[in-house]
This record gives sequence, C-alpha cells and structure tokens, in this order.
Amino acid sequence: MKFNPEQYNIKDEPMQPFIDPEEIWSFLRNAVPDKERVRAIIAKSLAKNRLSLEEVSVLLSAEDQELIEEIKQGAKTLKEKVYGNRIVLFAPLYVGNKCSNNCTYCGFRASNKDAVRKTLNDEELIHEIEALEDSGQKRLILVYGEHAQYNPEYIAHTVRLAYSVRKGNGEIRRVNINAAPLDVEGFRTVHEAGIGTYQVFQETYHPEAYKTYHLRGKKADFNYRLTSLDRAQEAGLDDVGIGVLFGLYDWKYEVMGLVRHTNHLEACYNVGPHTISFPRIKDASMLDFGHKYFVSDEDFARLIAILRLAVPYTGMILTAREPAQLRDEIMQYGVSQIDGGTKIEIGSYTNTLNHEQNLNKGQFRINDERSLNEIVDELLEKGMLPSFCTSCYRMGRTGEHFMEFSVPGFIKKFCTPNAILTLAEYLMDYAADETRQRGWEVIGDNLKTLEHEKIYSALLDRLEKVKQGERDLYF
Repeated sequence: MKFNPEQYNIKDEPMQPFIDPEEIWSFLRNAVPDKERVRAIIAKSLAKNRLSLEEVSVLLSAEDQELIEEIKQGAKTLKEKVYGNRIVLFAPLYVGNKCSNNCTYCGFRASNKDAVRKTLNDEELIHEIEALEDSGQKRLILVYGEHAQYNPEYIAHTVRLAYSVRKGNGEIRRVNINAAPLDVEGFRTVHEAGIGTYQVFQETYHPEAYKTYHLRGKKADFNYRLTSLDRAQEAGLDDVGIGVLFGLYDWKYEVMGLVRHTNHLEACYNVGPHTISFPRIKDASMLDFGHKYFVSDEDFARLIAILRLAVPYTGMILTAREPAQLRDEIMQYGVSQIDGGTKIEIGSYTNTLNHEQNLNKGQFRINDERSLNEIVDELLEKGMLPSFCTSCYRMGRTGEHFMEFSVPGFIKKFCTPNAILTLAEYLMDYAADETRQRGWEVIGDNLKTLEHEKIYSALLDRLEKVKQGERDLYF
C-alpha cells in the first residue's frame, strides 16, 4: 500500500519549505510507547505499509529494552520480506574537493588551509574508473565538493565519461551523484546524462542547528537545500536520495526529519526517496562542536531499524565510515546497500597521489578498509547475496514506477534473479578462488528459493550464458 498524504493531513506544496521543528518535537513529546501500541505499529510495517510521523515518534520513544529488541527484530523480518538476503554493492569516487562552503564538520571546508585541492582531469578520472572496474565494481557514486567548477555541464561530462570506460569485461552500469543542489535546469542537464540517483543530504533538519554548522557559501541557505530535490522532481529526475549526518543534532529529531522529507516528496510528487543515507560522525569530541549529540552504536542500530520500519520500500545505505564489525552486525536491521573497497582521497584508487597528500584530502575518516573481494567473501560466508544489479534503470523501474514494484514487495521477485546474475559475473571475472567456490554455493542455495518456474528456467539459461562469456543479462 502506498502512503496516502491525505490520511495524515499532509498539505505540502511543491518547492515550498516543509520542516516545522515544533511539529516534530510535539510528536516526540506526546508519544505514548505502550507495548500494545508499539507492537501494532510494527505489525503495520510488516504488512508493508508506510508509517505516519506519529507512529514513528512512538517507536522512537520506546525505551523498554524488550520493545527495542522487538523493533529491531521487526526491521530484520521486514528487510527479509522486502529485499531478501541481498546486499547491493557500490563504490564512491571523489572527483574533486574544491568547496566554497565552510561546514565545520567537513574536511572539504573552505577554511581548511591544510587541504590540498585537487580535481581529477579526464585522464586521471578514466584511470580511477579502470581501477574500480578491475576490482569488479559496476555501480559508482561520483562525489564533488560544492564549487562553481562542478557545475551541471561538468557533472554531466564526468558521468558520460564514466559510462564510456571499458576495460576487459569491466564497465560502469550505473552512476549516482552526490553534489551540490542545482536549479531545475541544472538537474535537467545532469538527468539527461543518464544518472541514477541524485543525493542531497540535508545534514540536519533543525534550522537553528543548521546555522551553527554552515557558516558561509550557498549551503548556508537551509531552505534552498531543503527544497533541492523538489527541483530535481520538477526537472524530471524522479530518483533521489536523502540523508542526514547523525551527530549534529538530536538523533530522534533527525529520524523524524527524514520521514517528514519522505512524506513531503510523496505528497507532492507521488514518489518517495530511492535511498536514505545515515552517515554518523564517529569522533565528535574531536570536532569544534563537542559530543553533545554523539550517537552510540546501540542508538545507531536502533535508528536504522526504525527507519526501515518507517519506509519499507526505500533503499538504505550504510557507508564505510562505520567499522567492519559494526557494519556486519547492523546490516541485518534494514540496510540494503553498502560500499566496498572504499577510498575517499582524490586519486587514491590508482595511487596517483602520494600518501602524505592523500592524508590531507579526505572528507572524513574511513573505518572499514576491506577490499571489495573481502566484503563479498564475508557476505557469502554469512549466506547473503552480494548484488551489482542495475536492471531497474534499464527497465524503467524508477520513481513512481519503482514504487509500484517495491511497495507491494515485488522487488524481491526481480532483484534476487538479477543479483544472482551479477554475482555470477563477479565470480567469473574478478573473484579469488575461494570466494568463487563459496559464491557458486550461495547461488545454488538461492536458486532453491525461487518460486516462479518461468523465472527459474530463464535464470538457469542466463547463468549458462554468463559462464560462456555473455555479460549484462538481466530481468
């Protein structure tokens, strides 16, 4: 069932600000998390129904450890129902770190005089992409500082360049973007380059807190950033990603902000975000603003579970900011996408810059430095299904059409076969011997779970074609 804005009296207007801090705090102050109510809300989500702000506030207010565990187990069950055991893999590629903003939490900030500014030229970008293809990556997110040089035409150019790079069986089949908010024409220009998702993170949904962290530059305008993805929708770019940086303000408020943003997009455009991201400041006490809003590992797992229950259809991204052990633990509570083999320094996939330079170029600290093959191998060992699938974009399952497939739970029907095919490609072309053996065992186990006879038969046929050298087969 889709979210019905009228049911919850949401009367948002396109292109207009929608965050009211008092409204959010009112929900949180008045929430009554008794056991029957919490369990009823979990049951509603398990039926693949979207939750209202009031219902999310009840889950956030539950402090009884028994209820918290039930919330986490509910999220785990929902993830299995909607997404199966698959985990989508991608890599970030930092194109340039010039920035005109001065965000106190970011290594790219304009006031950071120690940062060595660098933008990859075309040749360097091609080499970075070739290195990623050599490791088996098929999905990239291109990341840019917020600077005039990284205008829509430049972003579109780098996207087309990324798609053009071929090395052996390697190719990039989907390019997502994390860059500055654009105007409508700018979003249209980038959209025409064939991108997947355009991410804009609000960082914090509290306007006053936002002011304290964003000291100059266009990013200092809270409402311009807040309505950025409205402009993307107006431009026809219906595949967008939202997120906050946990640690800037109260985490319960921020979860409510993410859900409120989801409600707004659904109310105005009949389509919610394709992904929700939740990067967390790990070493908050080392930053100027202290650790008042530091999010513990326990609360981090809890908020991920609540977000999964709140928005069943949306992909959730857990980044390599988090250490490997924690990522492995909390992945079960709702995460559907992770990055692997991540390097965030400019030019670091090909080591074109020396180590001392690289230390000054990171936007934040990476805490999971495993290679892509190590992550794939460990996922397989846990019986999970690594996926490099990009078929929804080739089949037009984006935006509202994607919601039609994912909200009722059809996503598992399409994604499991496609995940199997992309994993088979990885095993044939890039995997270590031990990983390859384990991967085919996991594929065999997953084939047994397919219920649709025609899909099963077609999948077996395509797997044989992959073994014979064909690539990019999908449903």
